This record gives sequence, structure tokens and C-alpha cells, in this order.
Amino acid sequence: MDLRLIDDQGKPSATCTVSDALFAHAYNEPLIHQVVTAYQANARSGTRAQKGRGEVNKSHRKPWQQKGTGRARAGQANSPLWRGGGKIFPSSPDENFSQKVNRKMYRAGIASILSQLVREERLAVIESFALEGPKTKAFARKIRDYGLGGTVLVVTEKLDENLFLSSRNLPDVLVLEAREVDPVSLVRFNHVLLTRGAVAQFEEMLG
Repeated sequence: MDLRLIDDQGKPSATCTVSDALFAHAYNEPLIHQVVTAYQANARSGTRAQKGRGEVNKSHRKPWQQKGTGRARAGQANSPLWRGGGKIFPSSPDENFSQKVNRKMYRAGIASILSQLVREERLAVIESFALEGPKTKAFARKIRDYGLGGTVLVVTEKLDENLFLSSRNLPDVLVLEAREVDPVSLVRFNHVLLTRGAVAQFEEMLG
């Protein structure tokens, strides 16, 4: 299939032939959900810590006698049924939240996301993206001239220092190299702007 290349004014200037397997893939919402959820789960770290019954600082003495008090039977104050007692299934810092996604599933999920972006006209392709110096105002002007509103993800084949320094103070813009793109970023931004070199890298990595 062919994707339109836009010029500096955001108007179609030429076409770029791309892989149908990557940019014309069928939409698979359950697969996209699984890929996005797995990516977020794999980035999660176990920082929670709760105390079990044996770790709570309570006396092991029987609170009162078994019979004759009119109250329910109680063995120890560290019981999970009591306030201040230990948890039945406590969370530990080494808890593993990772989810496995096969390579074939991950590639199909990324292809499904990119294809849906093309169908929704949220993906644009440019020849290259370069700045003469680290100027945030010049970078913002380029994004505005392309006619991209809202949040924008810019994907290049190589992130140079000028692009990094010019974009880091813009809260609605993120610049990544093609090898660093993740499914959450592709889904989160309103528009995705790819350079022609980034398209070639996508086809090489995911084709």
C-alpha cells in the first residue's frame, strides 16, 4: 500500500510504498488490549509490603480463656480477623507482575495499532525531521505547520541532540527512535508522525 508524505505545510506531496502486513493489518482489539496490558504490567515493580501473621508485633499469649467469658474464642492477637492482625495473603516486595507475550503476538499487535492509526488518519509520514539548533520554539512551529493538534508522537530513525533538547520541554510532544517505540505510546497520543527512515526501520524490525 501507499502512504502519503506531507510537506512542511502539512499538505500531501508524494507517496511512500509500505508493507501491507504492517500498515494494512486487520484490527484486533483483544490482541491490542493484551499487548498494552502486558507492557504496563512488565514495567510495574513490586513496591508493596504487608506483614503476615508471623511478622506482626503482637503477643502470642491467649487473650482470654477458652470458655466462660461469653465472648468468641480467640487464640492470638495476631489473627487476621482482628484489627491490627496480620494479612492472610500479604503482598511482598518481590511480587512478580510480568506477563508473557510471544514475539509473533507482539509484532501483530504493533501492526494492528499502526494500521488502525492509518485508517483513523492519525498517522502521518514526512521525509525527515531535522533542526539546525536546539530551539523549542522552532520545533513547536514545525509541529504546528504540519497541522497536528493535541498530543503528538514523533518517531525518527535516529534521535539527535537537537531534537531531544528542542522537544523535552513540550508536555504534549514526545520524540522517540523507532526501536524505542512501545504500544502504550502509540495508543496514547492523538497523532503519530513518522519519518521515512523510521518506516523503513519498522518494516525491518516487525516485517
